[in-house]
Amino acid sequence: MITTANVKNGVNVDQLVETIGHIQEQPELAKFEFRAKNNWINGGHCVSSIKSFYGAGQEDTTREETFTMECSHPQVLLGEDEAATPPEVVLHALSSCLTGAMVYHAAANGIDIEGAESTIKGNADLHGFLGLDPEVRTGFNGVTIQLKVKSDASAEQLENLAKFSPVFDMISNPTPVNIEIVKQ
Repeated sequence: MITTANVKNGVNVDQLVETIGHIQEQPELAKFEFRAKNNWINGGHCVSSIKSFYGAGQEDTTREETFTMECSHPQVLLGEDEAATPPEVVLHALSSCLTGAMVYHAAANGIDIEGAESTIKGNADLHGFLGLDPEVRTGFNGVTIQLKVKSDASAEQLENLAKFSPVFDMISNPTPVNIEIVKQ
């Protein structure tokens, strides 16, 4: 007998339910550690490589390729414009994670998503970064995202599903960050 996977919004719902069951039985499987290695090139130009991570109770070895991402700055910010700025990469991560969380949770709840796109903006004031005003944040002073979603679900339902995003949580709630400088 040939069976087809129970797929909704591109998500294998049967596999998702199975994963949830495994985590309920063995809570330690939910612990993950994501990693990146960053190398400075010149000025504000950096390249990060990402391959290994720990999850589901073991070191993951399924990735065959190393992913790389670059960050730089435009000329107006004294860069060579080789890549997106770090704040733009954060906006990409946030919009991607909000969309992904919405899609996965919609699938788990039997909600169809026919299409989704977003526009995201982050506002910053360089007075903070340049050390000119200690009262001004060095990062974004606000982020606005507009998600256009084609679905029968209500806007409120979709927003609640999107808020399961880990990146949304990291940005909207303080996340402890420890910096350790190792002199070479």
